[in-house]
Amino acid sequence: MTGTKDPTLLADRWGINPEQFWLRGRVPERSVSYDPKKGMWNVYGYRDVVQVLSDPATYSSETFRLLPERKEFTEGSIISMDPPLHQKLRKLVSHAFTPKVIADLEPRIAELTHELLDRAEAAGDRIDLVADLAYPLPVIVIAELLGVPAEDRDLFKQWVDKLLERSGEFSLTEQSEEQEKAMETTMEQVGHLVDYLGEHAAERRRKPRGDLLTKLVEAEVDGVRLTDREVVNFANVLLIAGHITTTMLLGNTVLCLDEHPGEKAKVLTDRELVPSAIEESLRFLSPFAVTARVTNVDAELGGTVIEAEQMVLTWLAAANRDPAHFTDPGVFDVTREPNKQIAFGRGIHFCIGAPLARLEGRVALNILLDRFPGLRTDPDEAPEFIPAPTMTGVRKLPLLLKDS
Repeated sequence: MTGTKDPTLLADRWGINPEQFWLRGRVPERSVSYDPKKGMWNVYGYRDVVQVLSDPATYSSETFRLLPERKEFTEGSIISMDPPLHQKLRKLVSHAFTPKVIADLEPRIAELTHELLDRAEAAGDRIDLVADLAYPLPVIVIAELLGVPAEDRDLFKQWVDKLLERSGEFSLTEQSEEQEKAMETTMEQVGHLVDYLGEHAAERRRKPRGDLLTKLVEAEVDGVRLTDREVVNFANVLLIAGHITTTMLLGNTVLCLDEHPGEKAKVLTDRELVPSAIEESLRFLSPFAVTARVTNVDAELGGTVIEAEQMVLTWLAAANRDPAHFTDPGVFDVTREPNKQIAFGRGIHFCIGAPLARLEGRVALNILLDRFPGLRTDPDEAPEFIPAPTMTGVRKLPLLLKDS
């Protein structure tokens, strides 16, 4: 293995949230454990996480049944559905993410990347990778697919940023004033997105176009059209997840390469390593650290019995650092093989936009390396990470365009 930097030192220097213990080389003694303070089960081990995600009959995605106050914002969301409705709704948008459709987007992604970098470079010898490229690029792409104005991306960012700030503050047992405020903030921001997309969906009913939002408005499941709420929540997931993952993926990969110059040198020498560098980044700094399920029945997991109607948090980021599955998990290695990371999930809920995120990451990273081979972090301005422990990604990444 190469790139053998101490993960604890890196975590300290980056200012990582201490709750993200997996970034500090710490492994829980038990793969499955109960948190009485939050009233939830945590699953950390790779094998157990995969078992949960691969068994929708036992572990339901309809988590809103334990969170009734959130139900109106999850109705119609494919990430909160079980079979058979999940497959039916997923099929509605699968045509927008076929291999051919994704491949045909490559020229547009490259064009946008050059345009954004041209604009950033014209402003000086440094950029903020997130603000100048990693955020606007995927937002423009997914907005164009959906058919909403890409120029509204500052609004999306404002709403989503406030969502992310509060995403780690939650408990099923303690309804503190702080948690209530966090819930209010979350609902307010989701409400902005719902209202925004609702206006566009209503306009599509009057004047259909050739975009994905129109297809959702016109789609039928078992002969019945989606409700306005289902259309909006479906589009909401696509808009949010369709850009956040790539934003974090690209920022994390650039940061990982900068922190491991030996690995970066390999990628600069052999561009065939770009895809594997992205996969290793997804494992090393998994964007969505956790995903939730609810037990339908009593279930045995990791030698522990979890009763029915219990919230189960599967920690993808911890599983991707499991030493029982990955050799030297705290080492960043762009040649790691095999690398069966699960940052995009597993099973029926495997991220439908994963191929698009990978393509955007590959195209943008290659262009960055072509244009700025000496690209490096700014020693006078440290990266800033998203504060929520449930997500791993930079929200600010100042970079110098040259190495001197």
